[in-house]
Amino acid sequence: MRAHARSRTALVPAAVLVAFAVAGPTSAAAPDTLLPTARAIVREHPGMWAQAVVARGERTIVIGRSARQAAEIAAVADRAGRTVARVWGPVDAVVLVPATEAQAAELAAPAHVEGFAAFAGVGRVIVDPSGFGRLSRTGRQVVLTHELTHVATGAALTGDMPAWLVEGFADYVGYLDAGLPVRTVAAELAEEVRAGTPPRELPGRAEFQSGSVRLAQAYEEAWLMCRYIAERFGEPELVGLYRASLRSGVTAALRDTLGMTLPGLTEGWRDYVVRQLGPVAGS
Repeated sequence: MRAHARSRTALVPAAVLVAFAVAGPTSAAAPDTLLPTARAIVREHPGMWAQAVVARGERTIVIGRSARQAAEIAAVADRAGRTVARVWGPVDAVVLVPATEAQAAELAAPAHVEGFAAFAGVGRVIVDPSGFGRLSRTGRQVVLTHELTHVATGAALTGDMPAWLVEGFADYVGYLDAGLPVRTVAAELAEEVRAGTPPRELPGRAEFQSGSVRLAQAYEEAWLMCRYIAERFGEPELVGLYRASLRSGVTAALRDTLGMTLPGLTEGWRDYVVRQLGPVAGS
């Protein structure tokens, strides 16, 4: 069955979402374990979801403002979820699509989400309707895969993990099936490399914050680090590095999974960035 046919929609007032397990379509595969989270969200923001449109995907419940929108995002989430499952493991999430950017910010608070098309929390993804709506079809797929990767890895609960690994890994999974050239994905960083100013060190947490002047480059640098690890050591080792970092910190994880130190890995990454983004021979 094609992906878009697996999502089912039902227009329900927020007041009866609590009965969705009975009222909703039984043929959908989204696990009923997501229902308590969906109900709690509706109860916390009753005015926002006065009339909620609910779509059930393979492993997601999408709460949106129109049947078409919710069904389309559930289909994107189905494809994204399969990519995440292939690399990391299955992921279940409630996807929230409010009517306005202000409502998205309210749902994400206290996190600041200005400039982001979507944001991942514990067991949920919040979609900014304006930012997400401006993305291409491929862009929407990348963003939702990225955010579902965060949900799967528990990124919202691991504040001590290095940001380059958290964001780089999510982008690594996000771009896996996108079919985009490296220079397209890392366009801003490529400009710096061609200008003779390649990165010298991995981006810190502050560079990933909304409003950072090098926000795009920070994500591109992190993505290329995780891509470098996967190409040099293998994708299972990249996943193993992330899992080991959750348990024992990145320094020990690098030693135990890759046999590397962070300075040594960074040196190899710098060379990789230049090879990937530097001037093309003969140009």
